[in-house]
Amino acid sequence: MADAPPPDDAPPEDRGEPVIEMKNVVARYDEQVVLNDVSMKVHRGEVMCIVGGSGSGKSTMLRCLLGTLIPVSGSVHVFGVDMIRASQKERDEVYQRLGMVYQSGALFGSMTAWENVALPLQEHSSLDHKIIDISVRMKLGLVRLSGFEHRLPSQLSGGQLKRVAFARAISMDPEVLFCDEPSAGLDPRIGRGIDDLIRNLNRAFNMAICVVTHEMESVKIIADSITMLAPMPGGARVVFSGTNEELAACEDPVVRDFVNRAPLKEPRWEPSEILKQLVGED
Repeated sequence: MADAPPPDDAPPEDRGEPVIEMKNVVARYDEQVVLNDVSMKVHRGEVMCIVGGSGSGKSTMLRCLLGTLIPVSGSVHVFGVDMIRASQKERDEVYQRLGMVYQSGALFGSMTAWENVALPLQEHSSLDHKIIDISVRMKLGLVRLSGFEHRLPSQLSGGQLKRVAFARAISMDPEVLFCDEPSAGLDPRIGRGIDDLIRNLNRAFNMAICVVTHEMESVKIIADSITMLAPMPGGARVVFSGTNEELAACEDPVVRDFVNRAPLKEPRWEPSEILKQLVGED
């Protein structure tokens, strides 16, 4: 019998061995440093949320984790594989143990929901068509889309598109699932359903899930651990790492401003004042 997954309130260090380790990563595009000395660790069975405002380097961090962007320095290990120095064959083997949900869903518009979910199995396994059919229907059932097998993406709502994307991402039973802004563009009610789906998949399969998001309401629901990035001179850095409870107690002003969603305070100018500024009158 398989070991039972750890309780939801278990501290991260007790939830399983690390499946992702990023240490002191510096990443840049051309001469612009985007990440500066960034570290993060994700344990098996843990939901990690990477949060931060626009331009804080969240997507760059995700690219480093996936091995599609090679950092200038530091290290990135996934399942113990060095993603910086790994051969393409080694990376491909890692990719077969990962799932990815893209912000847009990234479904193939000319393919049905069934065909989109079946594609990874058809490309990367030698399973019989009948087994693939059973597996696809099971995965669509897990995301509450039974009966939608023959729908095209154009016939699905935004929430349904995201759910098909999740079904495709878990079609190969991954050990780690990456999600890039899974609630983006969804109304709060549908977004909450995606939050519940993430939690249910985590509990059902004890998979590590790494979620890039700026939706703090989602973070409160799904996160076991949080890594917060903030832009700084010389590149974005980690300004917080810990649990929801620790985040609520954090007094760092950069963290507090983001969590409280404090609006930017800018002076209001009346039209007459704007005119004076333009013509240089006191």
